[in-house]
Amino acid sequence: MNGSRRMWFGVVALALAIAWLSSAVGADDKAAGSATGTWKSTITTPNGDTIDITYKLKQDGEKLTGTVKRGDGPERKIDEGKVKDGKVSFQYEVERDGNKFTVKYEGELSGDSIKGKVGVGDNSFDWEAKRQKDK
Repeated sequence: MNGSRRMWFGVVALALAIAWLSSAVGADDKAAGSATGTWKSTITTPNGDTIDITYKLKQDGEKLTGTVKRGDGPERKIDEGKVKDGKVSFQYEVERDGNKFTVKYEGELSGDSIKGKVGVGDNSFDWEAKRQKDK
């Protein structure tokens, strides 16, 4: 009986150690954060106009996919999206008066916020998006 009791305690100790390690890994994932979700921002352009933007993002490892929608405009698919070491980056193209422009986003993911820069060509300005809560 003494041997079986030691084996039982060994099994329980191993199970507790695995559970503790699993919860520690999950906590690290939450601390690092995920970009998956619906995000909103209001950007103030250099001339003072404000633009409301909705981002629907999905993170799969370091790959980031999704769409961007400015106000009542069409949804645009993002390109070259990635998340690495808490840094988020993606871009999309717009066309205006027959010219194509690439809008580039870079930011730091921290919980329910992404802060960084958005730019077109040589022009850039501050950008902050807030994660929207699921309804």
